[in-house]
Amino acid sequence: MSLSLFFSSLLMNPRKPPSMEANTLLLLSLALLSLICFSTSFSPTDNLLVNCGSNTNTSFTSTDSRIFVSDSTKQGPVSLSKGQSISLKNQNPSPNSPTLYSTARVFTTASSYQFNIKRNGTHLVRFHFSPFKAQGFDLSTAKFSILVNGNLLLSDFSTKVVVLKEYVFRVDSNALEILFSPVCKSSFGFVNAIEVFSAPKDFILDEGAKLVSANGIEVYKNLSSHVLETIHRINVGGSKLVPFNDTLWRTWIPDDDFLVLKSAAKRAVTTHVPNYQSGGASREIAPENVYMTAQQMNKDNNPLQSRFNITWNFPVGSGGVRHLVRLHFCDIVSTSLNQLYFDVYLNGYSAYNDLDLSSLTFHVLSSPMYFDFIVDSNDLGAVQVSIGPSAVSSLMKVNAILNGVEIMKMVNPSHLRNESKKRTVWIVAASSIGGFVLCLAVFVVILACKCKKKKPKPTRVESAGWTPLRVYGGSTHSRMSEVTVNEYRSLKIPFADVQLATNNFDNSLIIGSGGFGMVFKGVLKDNTKVAVKRGVPGSRQGLPEFQTEITVLSKIRHRHLVSLVGYCEEQAEMILVYEYMEKGPLKKHLYGPGCSHLSWKQRLEICIGAARGLHYLHTGSAQGIIHRDIKSTNILLDENYVAKVADFGLSRSGPCLDETHVSTGVKGSFGYLDPEYFRRQQLTDKSDVYSFGVVLLEVLCARPAVDPLLAREQVNLAEWAMQWQKKGILEQIIDPHLMGQIKQNSLKKFGETAEKCLADYGVDRPSMGDVLWNLEYALQLQESDSKSSREPRDDSNANAAELTTPRIAPQAPSINTETETDSGDGPSEIRNSQVFSQLMTNDGR
Repeated sequence: MSLSLFFSSLLMNPRKPPSMEANTLLLLSLALLSLICFSTSFSPTDNLLVNCGSNTNTSFTSTDSRIFVSDSTKQGPVSLSKGQSISLKNQNPSPNSPTLYSTARVFTTASSYQFNIKRNGTHLVRFHFSPFKAQGFDLSTAKFSILVNGNLLLSDFSTKVVVLKEYVFRVDSNALEILFSPVCKSSFGFVNAIEVFSAPKDFILDEGAKLVSANGIEVYKNLSSHVLETIHRINVGGSKLVPFNDTLWRTWIPDDDFLVLKSAAKRAVTTHVPNYQSGGASREIAPENVYMTAQQMNKDNNPLQSRFNITWNFPVGSGGVRHLVRLHFCDIVSTSLNQLYFDVYLNGYSAYNDLDLSSLTFHVLSSPMYFDFIVDSNDLGAVQVSIGPSAVSSLMKVNAILNGVEIMKMVNPSHLRNESKKRTVWIVAASSIGGFVLCLAVFVVILACKCKKKKPKPTRVESAGWTPLRVYGGSTHSRMSEVTVNEYRSLKIPFADVQLATNNFDNSLIIGSGGFGMVFKGVLKDNTKVAVKRGVPGSRQGLPEFQTEITVLSKIRHRHLVSLVGYCEEQAEMILVYEYMEKGPLKKHLYGPGCSHLSWKQRLEICIGAARGLHYLHTGSAQGIIHRDIKSTNILLDENYVAKVADFGLSRSGPCLDETHVSTGVKGSFGYLDPEYFRRQQLTDKSDVYSFGVVLLEVLCARPAVDPLLAREQVNLAEWAMQWQKKGILEQIIDPHLMGQIKQNSLKKFGETAEKCLADYGVDRPSMGDVLWNLEYALQLQESDSKSSREPRDDSNANAAELTTPRIAPQAPSINTETETDSGDGPSEIRNSQVFSQLMTNDGR
């Protein structure tokens, strides 16, 4: 029995108890998964592990096989650089105690370790303390301070139990000095082991964290410059995780002891491994087991419509101290997209409203995501975390989830003072002189400022739940400025103009949302109606899509492709501005509330327009452009129902002339994704053809590409419809509003076209040019039941020979043209075409 068959049977029959064979296979598969994860664990550039006070190397435990190196050697990347210390060995160690804790380094005077650093950046530093008695020393009576590169991390520290202290901070030099300083002459310090290793580059980001307080929500900057001390690391809804389960060798503990009302929470568990590719987190942010368990609202003993919060209290020490709170989310409770909307609160203040995880994770369930918040501990010396249903939650789907919590104290480092009188005198003298110079400088600056015209300050954006997009590399601006120079300067729109157009991003002007962010209706100074797409924080897809959209749309022009009005990247914002599409996405006109029930002729004309746009994308340049996310929400309609293909954030250049495909990671939307692309990760323009085939069936049947609420055989539209097509009775499943409208020949040609688009292998699918020919022919057959004056032709694609098409080809487009004529639609002046894939829908990737 294969692993894949076993898991399939387990998912198909969740209530059936597994057999002995199944149990054995499950254990073996989980063990194999652990070994795979361990073998592909993070490999830090700096990885310095010290077994203090020992003359031998040793591993921590049997499951943590990392080797801690003896500190007795005077060579290597770690050395004792100064002070007096002795080695201590526990003669009566506990049988359950790790070997690493059987020795210690004792410091009788201020003494330090020197660590050679290969790569600057964020590092994790851990100190292991396990007190014991030996050779006249009782380590539980030690009292000392620890300074790292002169910054005081621990003051007057002592412990009578085993303690692990972990810090995260940035190292900006090629050396790291850790100083152990006894508090007085009669005292001493000690340590059993030290870990210093590099963290992943995006482990702590400068931008993106939100400061949550009574004053609302503000952007918190330069987070990576702070020293962070780990206080709590919680696996919500799960069991204890030891370092073996974590690529950064962390320990996660259960949340039971922190729940305020245990009966309010109910555990959620999944056997599905989280999809890291679609989320905003990595295994280094949190391991799989954290995202595979959660706490959700316990509604078993409550009425269906009742709303309540789940609350945790985490003690952190004295009140008023600032902390970084990292919350981990992974939607393992929903059965379909856009089911779960909930709110997040910290210390009773709103931190995130109407959180919809699926809109931030390429619209893929079970995708890990995390958010960073900055809060001050409350008067009781605790940080309170609460989650509860959003006001927009459906009464049938009221729920909220949380998968993990990390709380880190923001240490305020203080530098070691030199108490010598000589230095004190010089400090006083320098301060006096400096004060005089400073006063003089201030006086000069004031005079200069009075001579200058005072500039008005930009209006501050106040929007609950919003922080500027996290930017790679810690810059306050996106990398567009680094790669484009002057190429796209003409498209730049000042942030003040965007604010004015949207009435400072007034919530009443929100017309939709997608994976990139919220969309606002606006009016520019010249009275042009626009759709303003504003990047959402925490969306890892944001920066690449922002760049791709600008790059693609600034170089192509076509009546059936959207046009970019401009973009803005000021104040850490990523904003794309398009002309407003009056009728919105095609999907809105096919099914759902307010559906307009388009006629068959209208639907054909819309499909033909979209096909023209895609054909131009594929053939308008040497390599062509592959859209990669064709779906009914990415086909927009203007006031005359003219179709335009939109949202080029996932677009890729096609293969070179001597290549057949582009090798790339799989991206797209469920229900529309080319199965061959998914299997082989080889992208061609035929992947767009497959997605377009699904759209054709949406247009014909007026139902979503995937509907998990239907019977199993009907969930996937493409599979279900093709069963009827191959039986020759496709008319049995068409939109009831089309009954009696479609002529048989037109329906037959349309069905054949969709079937060819959905062939399992790309080589068997037609080109978009062939698809366009056949759709135009289907329209001719609809308008006239007699034989068309445009006779069918032999398809140029040998593998799609059954697709009969008219002889006259549409005019071949040329890239970068300002105007062009499309056969069948008359002149097509280049207007600022309306754009955006999710103007009036919550659907995204």
